[in-house]
Amino acid sequence: MPLSTSSSDGLHKQGGALPAGLRLTASDRPGQAQPVPTRDIPDQPWGKLALAVAVVMLVGTATLEWNARRIGLHSGDLDNSQTDWAVERARSAGASVAIVGDSRILFDTDLDRFQKLTGERPVQLAIHGTSALTLLQDVAANPEFKGLLIVGLADTMFFQPFDGYGGYIHKRAQYESPAKRASAVIGHVLERRLAYLDASYRLSVIAARLDSGLRHGVDGPFDDVWKLAEVGEHRQTHMWPRIQFDRRLRAHARFAWKGFKEEFPYTPKLIAGGLAKAVKAVGAIRARGGEVVFVRPPSDIHLRVNEEAQVPKAKGWEALLRDTHSIGVHNDDLPPEVRRLIMPEWSHLNQACATVFTDAYVRRLATLTPRLKLRTDAPAPLTRDDCVPPGVY
Repeated sequence: MPLSTSSSDGLHKQGGALPAGLRLTASDRPGQAQPVPTRDIPDQPWGKLALAVAVVMLVGTATLEWNARRIGLHSGDLDNSQTDWAVERARSAGASVAIVGDSRILFDTDLDRFQKLTGERPVQLAIHGTSALTLLQDVAANPEFKGLLIVGLADTMFFQPFDGYGGYIHKRAQYESPAKRASAVIGHVLERRLAYLDASYRLSVIAARLDSGLRHGVDGPFDDVWKLAEVGEHRQTHMWPRIQFDRRLRAHARFAWKGFKEEFPYTPKLIAGGLAKAVKAVGAIRARGGEVVFVRPPSDIHLRVNEEAQVPKAKGWEALLRDTHSIGVHNDDLPPEVRRLIMPEWSHLNQACATVFTDAYVRRLATLTPRLKLRTDAPAPLTRDDCVPPGVY
C-alpha cells in the first residue's frame, strides 16, 4: 500500500502539473546541489491590478493636494532646511551683499525689492530663532566673503546666551554632501508642484498637536511655533497669509512668543560679552575689505515693551553701533510714513509691509554707505499706504 507521504511521486509518474498551491521539494529534484522550491503562479489580471493601484494613488494624491490648498498651502512653498542654508552660505563667498540675523530680517526683507532698488540681490543667510551674533561670527570666519554684510537683529535675540538653531551652522559640512544636496533638489522639484508636501503639515506633525499638554510645567506641541512662513527660491521668506486672516492661528502665534518675557537676566556682563564678540567679528570682516551695517526691524508694542525692559536701546542697539563703529538703521528712526506697519502676530511684518520696510531701510542705507547705491531707474518710494488698508490704525 503506498504511503500518503509519497503522493508527490504519484503526481510525477502521471506526468501532470502540480495542483495549485503545491510545490516541488528537494526529494523531487534529484541531482541538484541546492534545492530550489518552485511554486505555480496563478494567472491574475496584472494589467488591471496595476491600473487600479495607479488610480488609487492618483485619487489619494489629488485628495491630499485638494485639502492642502483648502487650508491655504501652496505649491512653490519650499522646505527651508539646513541643506538650503548651507547652499546659500556657499553662494555668499563672492556675493556683494549678504544678510544675517534672526527671523525678523528674514521675514521683513523682500529680496526682489532690494534688487529693483540697487541691482544687487542679497544672499539670505538669516535663520529663525537664532542669534544674529552667531551668524555674524560665522561670516567673520569665512575669509572668502568681502562684501557688505547686513546684520538684522532683535535686541534680546542678539544678546541671548544661546544661539538657538545656530548649532547646525558649525556642522554645515554634514549638509553639504552630494546625497543631502540631491535630496534637497529632488524635494524642491516636487514642492514646486505639490502643496501637500509642506513639512509643517505632515501627518506626524499634526498628530503631535493632538496632545493637549496637560502635564503641568511641561511645554507641549501647543507651545511650539507652528507654520508662519512661506519660502521661495534662495530662501526668500515671507509671512504665510493665513496668519493674517485666520484668528485662531494668529492668536496661537502670539501665544508662542510668550510676550518675549525671557527667563534669564540680561546682565551687564552678558551684554558686554556680546558686544566684545561683535567688535571682534566686525573687525575681522573689515580687515579683509568687507563692511558691516546693522538693521533693527520693527516689533509690536506688545513685544517691544518687554524687549526694551530687558535690553534697553541705549545699552544694546546704541552701544553696538558705538563699539563696532558701525552705521545702522533702526525702525524708530525711519520717517512716519513707513512706520506702524502690519505685524499680525506682533513680531513679523506681513508680505506687503515687508516690501515697504525693505524699500525704506535700503534707501536709508544707500545714503549712509557707499557700498549700496540706488539704481537710476529705481522705483518710486513706498509708504505705509501701500500695505496698510485705510482705517487700520
